[in-house]
Amino acid sequence: MTIDKTLQTNVLAELSWEPSVTAAHIGVTAKDGVVTLTGHVQNYMEKHAAEKAAGRVKGVRAVAEEIEVRLPFEARKSDDQIAAALVQRLDWNVSVPDEAVKVKVEKGWVTLTGRVEWQYQKAAAEHDIRGMLGVVGITNLITINPHPNATDISADITKALHRSWYDPKTISVTAHGGVVHLGGTVHTWYDRQLAGWTAWGAPGATTVDNDIRVV
Repeated sequence: MTIDKTLQTNVLAELSWEPSVTAAHIGVTAKDGVVTLTGHVQNYMEKHAAEKAAGRVKGVRAVAEEIEVRLPFEARKSDDQIAAALVQRLDWNVSVPDEAVKVKVEKGWVTLTGRVEWQYQKAAAEHDIRGMLGVVGITNLITINPHPNATDISADITKALHRSWYDPKTISVTAHGGVVHLGGTVHTWYDRQLAGWTAWGAPGATTVDNDIRVV
């Protein structure tokens, strides 16, 4: 069995293992470590779960996600209904600053805008609405306010990565102001994502360009 075929088989098995995903409706192809997901799901949360499941399989270097959300009739809502529910949901989220995030809904596709102080606040806003009825997709355009003291945070990020298992010899970190660039290599797609999340934890990080390669 070829490497691509083995990877395809393993990703299909992982999708079947993930209880929040209906694997029968998802197709998988693999080429040189790049996995492409196709097919359809019943909600945006399932679409996101499928992408995460594929990404954690050993050997996956990148995931191209082309899954369509097909809402069942009972889950379809008007854009006005969705927008009202999302605003209320965000108001109840303690991780999202009051009135910092604006919501726009067009045919079930949600666009988030506004400004927050931290990446976790931006991520929390998106995470909180993934499972809402009627949502078929999310574009997160929330920006992070720059910190005046974020002149060079690369050393702090390197220390944070080293506190995990990352070898400083394989991961490079540079920063100019709040713009962080990650380079180097890791062995799994999940490790690449974890390095990015770690970098976002640095005070003053406004952008993280994650160019780490999976080998």
